[in-house]
Amino acid sequence: MSTESDIREFLASHRAKITPQQAGLPAYGGNRRVPGLRREEVALLAGVSIDYYVRLERGHLAGASEDVLDALARALQLDDAERAHLHDLARAAERPARRAKRPRGSPPDSVLRVLASMSDSPAFIRNGRLDILATNRLGRALFAPLFPGRSTETVNIARFQFLDPNGRDFFAAWQESVHTTVSLLRTEAGRAPRDGELTRLIGELITRSEEFRTAWARHDVRLHHTGRTSFRHPAVGMLTLDPDATELPAQPGLTLVAYSAAPGTPHHDTLRLLAAWAATEETQHTSGPAVSSP
Repeated sequence: MSTESDIREFLASHRAKITPQQAGLPAYGGNRRVPGLRREEVALLAGVSIDYYVRLERGHLAGASEDVLDALARALQLDDAERAHLHDLARAAERPARRAKRPRGSPPDSVLRVLASMSDSPAFIRNGRLDILATNRLGRALFAPLFPGRSTETVNIARFQFLDPNGRDFFAAWQESVHTTVSLLRTEAGRAPRDGELTRLIGELITRSEEFRTAWARHDVRLHHTGRTSFRHPAVGMLTLDPDATELPAQPGLTLVAYSAAPGTPHHDTLRLLAAWAATEETQHTSGPAVSSP
């Protein structure tokens, strides 16, 4: 991943999404050569010179002040996640020689105890690359298709989703799940542009999945996974759950994700069925720990 190319594509793609009418500008003539705003129109809206904006869009964000970045964000009508991503890209441009330090290995025991105590909700801990680092019993049951047999290999949500034949069937709301996964990886790429493992993962997905390659080119970003998520579980059928993602302040880069369903709903009943199935599976394979690490 090249920071300059990421900056260039991010600004150009978002410029293309805004029409003059949406920006409150007059649209002279009926034959525009660009689908969205022209560079000079973005410069006008951001209060910078056209030459300076062209330099920024070529990938040279290093040295741009926070005021300039915020003005660009307003001009391009970026949401909070996109604004944060723009600032991440600017920080990456400022320190091209530095390699970001990312959390390694398993979460600390205190966090694992909290995870294990969540007995009624499927939950797991992931890093920014979407590697699942630990699950509680119900979380491993929910994501059983990602854990073939008793494998100890690190499980990656994006790799399963795009490269495993079972991925499309498991993620029932396929297009929404694709948008979520790619947006989270794009956000992480802005935060850690020199994470070698992340670079290799993205390279593998771009090479092997046309759907990932197309979604990646849209430069969408997302701060948190919100909104309902639907799964087609091989043992209990359809499950639509509400995810809550919480970043762990003491463990930068790690996120706790827990799923729930409102009591009295069919999906809450199915969640209870999943718990019963998990208990049966655990008995068949002998008792295991309350928390599992891939």
